[in-house]
Amino acid sequence: MQFKDVVTSVEELRALMGEPSELALRKDIGRLDHHCRAFIARSPFVLIATSDRSGRCDVSPKGDGPGFVQVLDERHLVIPDRPGNKRFDGIRNLLENPGIGLIFLLPRSEETLRVNGRAQIVRDPDVLARFAVQGKLPQLAIAVEVQESFLHCAKCVKRSGLWDAEKWPDLTGLASAAQMLHDHARPKDMTVEAMQERLQDGYRKNLY
Repeated sequence: MQFKDVVTSVEELRALMGEPSELALRKDIGRLDHHCRAFIARSPFVLIATSDRSGRCDVSPKGDGPGFVQVLDERHLVIPDRPGNKRFDGIRNLLENPGIGLIFLLPRSEETLRVNGRAQIVRDPDVLARFAVQGKLPQLAIAVEVQESFLHCAKCVKRSGLWDAEKWPDLTGLASAAQMLHDHARPKDMTVEAMQERLQDGYRKNLY
């Protein structure tokens, strides 16, 4: 696809869109104060953005009980890496490029919390011990040194109606996850029904 009118500089962008307000500039406190900590302590879901040294990007969702991301101090937080598909898209990126961006969601809150910084993949026993669930520990965790932190306004959530059930789209006709995965991966000798059972078995046995 060829686009004909492309913005290619910050100067063009500012001429088109204008400058940020003083409030927008000053809201980044660069640390986790008591407000940020309270938000994170209640959040059951975070989106993790990474890229490798070539610019290959990934956004990985992580979720668990509220407060599953733990704040160590005003400059550091830790995210447990629970069992997944072992692709390690985000973690592989972090091994090449430690830059990381986080968006914390809080059900029913229209604002989100953004935290950016630099990450390490850690396996310190005392750190992993913080994240035991059902007697199981994660094998790894993502430790983040916070460089930016700020509340993101509610406009995107208001536009989407994210928490408003009356605005949720009708899912009639949408393929099941098993059907989509079967069509995309095209596994040999596996039916859609077998794929569905494999997914459900993984959800039953491998959450932790």
